[in-house]
Amino acid sequence: MTQITRTAPPETTAPTTAADGTQLSMTTKDMRRVIASSFMGSMIEFYDFILYATAASLVFGQVFFAGLGPAFATFASFATFAVGYLARPLGGIVFGHFGDTRGRKVVLILTMVLMGVASTIMGLLPPTDSVGIIAPILLVLLRVVQGISVGGEWGGAILVALEHAPKKHRGLAASFANAGGPVGAVLATLMLSLFSLLPEDQFLAWGWRVPFLFSIALVAVGLVIRLRVAETPMFQQLEQIGARRRVPILDVLRNHWRAVVIAFVAVLSFTTSQGLMTVWGVSEAVNSGADSTGVLNWKAAAAVVTVVVSILAARASDRLGRRTMIVAGCVLGIVLALPIIGLLQTGTVWGFAIAIILGNGLVQGMVYGPIAAFVAEQFPTSLRFSGASAAYQSASTIGAGFSPLIATSLVIAFGATWPVAVFWMVVFVASAGAVLLARESKDVDIHATRGER
Repeated sequence: MTQITRTAPPETTAPTTAADGTQLSMTTKDMRRVIASSFMGSMIEFYDFILYATAASLVFGQVFFAGLGPAFATFASFATFAVGYLARPLGGIVFGHFGDTRGRKVVLILTMVLMGVASTIMGLLPPTDSVGIIAPILLVLLRVVQGISVGGEWGGAILVALEHAPKKHRGLAASFANAGGPVGAVLATLMLSLFSLLPEDQFLAWGWRVPFLFSIALVAVGLVIRLRVAETPMFQQLEQIGARRRVPILDVLRNHWRAVVIAFVAVLSFTTSQGLMTVWGVSEAVNSGADSTGVLNWKAAAAVVTVVVSILAARASDRLGRRTMIVAGCVLGIVLALPIIGLLQTGTVWGFAIAIILGNGLVQGMVYGPIAAFVAEQFPTSLRFSGASAAYQSASTIGAGFSPLIATSLVIAFGATWPVAVFWMVVFVASAGAVLLARESKDVDIHATRGER
């Protein structure tokens, strides 16, 4: 009697082709695991990083810088916030070196553990009125650790997604890794918003600490997912042909400095938007009279809009081009900058809601979606982690890290907020110009064996 064997149909694959003609393919299940790993890792890292930013706007001035007066306490709090951004390029260079010489995966594990430990200790720090100046000193040191960690995380998460993806979906794949940032911001904002419902004295005493301590649970989940993801096929090819560089960052600065400059200026468009809207804008709205809980809730809602818009923009960039979508976002930002800044001055939750949806959700989202793939595609595989991280993290330092300080200084100097809008528009013009100087990269072959020997 003939036995009939039924076999399950093969899983759908996401094929890519190496330069030597070798067919590389991943099952849909594998690709989903890769995307989930990059997304979850970025979400956890930016949960911690943005949680600090929100706490700097609402809490740290009173807990760690009490006695300076409201204006100077806010300024000091923003200064410690900026320190984390100063450390991000260092993290990008250090972890970029290991990412280009030892692999993308090992870096992702290290950065996640580093961030989780730093954030948990932050949640345990005593206030200044208990231990004196050691409290803000420890806060700054831990913020530096956060900056180094997130500086290495971004490059690894983006490259794991992009280097596993087929060419026609690179922008979309990288955008899911990038989307982890806003989702982490949503989670961080909602957590802090929830505990801000406590009486003010309890919130300042212990309520703000719980979201920081929660990060240890997120890290445990993230590590389980990340440990199951394989090294990227492009880095494996790089090892096979023996093309790894001894000091990648030196090769980047020597031979790819133009790409670094273009990517740096391009990234400023969205990092400045992030700093102005999610840090300075929150503080400005609350100080103008808007309810802090309502402001935090709308900030979270805007982050959801950012995720949706960024994914749609990234998908469009796979068809229309990275340059088209980024420049379109910059033009929209130039048109909306002045109205958005004006809305923050209304002192109402609804005014802030419209401003954050337009500035953070729509404008930032349009640029944010395709920017990860655009930056990574400017560099060869052997230098991609170092080059992309150096450009991106430096722009994050200047744009997101210092824009709240710049905005605060402009308001103090001019006694008005319109100079902040002008500053924002200038950044958009510069970023659009830089993108137009670059070649369109969506169809570029970025496999390791192209020009790596």
